[in-house]
Amino acid sequence: MIDALGAERLTVYPQSGYHTETVAQDTKVSQSRMRVVALADVFEDRLESCRKQMGKLGFDLGPEVCFSGFDAYKQLLSMTDVNYVILATPPHFRPLHLQAAINAGKHVFMEKPVAVDVPGVRMVMEAGKLARQKGVGIAAGTQRRHDRGYRETIERIHGGAIGELVYGKCYWNGGQIWVVNRKQEWSDMEWQLRNWNYFTWLSGDHIVEQHVHNLDIMNWVIGSHPLRVVSGLGGRQVRTDPRYGHIYDHFAVEYEYPGGVSVFSQCRQINRCKNMVSEEIVGTGGMSNCKDYIQPKSGEAWSRRQKEPSAYKREHEDLINSIRQGNPINEAQTIAEATMTGIIGREAVYSGQGIDWDEAMKSETKLGPEQYKLGDHPVPPVPMPGTYRFV
Repeated sequence: MIDALGAERLTVYPQSGYHTETVAQDTKVSQSRMRVVALADVFEDRLESCRKQMGKLGFDLGPEVCFSGFDAYKQLLSMTDVNYVILATPPHFRPLHLQAAINAGKHVFMEKPVAVDVPGVRMVMEAGKLARQKGVGIAAGTQRRHDRGYRETIERIHGGAIGELVYGKCYWNGGQIWVVNRKQEWSDMEWQLRNWNYFTWLSGDHIVEQHVHNLDIMNWVIGSHPLRVVSGLGGRQVRTDPRYGHIYDHFAVEYEYPGGVSVFSQCRQINRCKNMVSEEIVGTGGMSNCKDYIQPKSGEAWSRRQKEPSAYKREHEDLINSIRQGNPINEAQTIAEATMTGIIGREAVYSGQGIDWDEAMKSETKLGPEQYKLGDHPVPPVPMPGTYRFV
């Protein structure tokens, strides 16, 4: 929300406790035609924290426009003053909230990923189609698509700068992310919601939640989603304590794209290892990092060295400008496909099997509880290849 308003923020990624984004000291709103009119969150303490941050930017939000609970989104969407909503809950809820927002005729910025299972992916795709019919915009938190370096580089690649594409590589190999330790008074559901990164039903596992950025670049530069996962390996080797839920800490996946293009993908969340967050595409006539550099096999290399404005702000600016120009952008299909790319990678690794895209898209398996309420919700066992099955 701070980025949407054009203000500056301070971001803190602790090893324990909440990842926080707070309003920077002495910053001001640069998007003067925008105002915050309502907030919603499951938990009142998180809602109050956001309300205080908005107060620093001059938005005085009373209790009548601050809603809590699992149905808080419905109360917010019923407000006529709201025409632009930001969906930043755990990814499990994204399809439901997107569908409700589009039905209510609201423009939407939604964080990535946009689902954790196949039925959720299909729901997002359908909401995207409805948004076009209703003339409302959808942008996603895949900020690389709004980075001018990526845009120009990939445009050159599509223009033939490195010839026919042969293979790609992408990585999000980094350290452990923040974890929220359980308090005695918290139920299963409350702790999982607050510590949502570590449960597949809430985050999709980190190959979906975090690596989706890099997978989206591969889809974008190749111009298609993958046809299948050829093979995948991964596991839970270091983060084995129950406070880390039941997700894996590393994945390695080989995807096959149309035209025989292969993509090799890695993601890892383990401390004190080599960090690598990047993409690379190789063609018959050269290679590129997809971001700001092209090295042809013959001739001079091309690079883009201009200082770029924040892509985190650009993604909001591009959506807002498109709305005001009467031609709202719609990124529902591309982010749904990027999310699905992560999901089939996860399922291939969990199961130890190859996964075909078209067959996977038929899955009816929904992750998560049938009803949303605080209380018991046991943690599923860690998926074991050779035993786990994707259905």
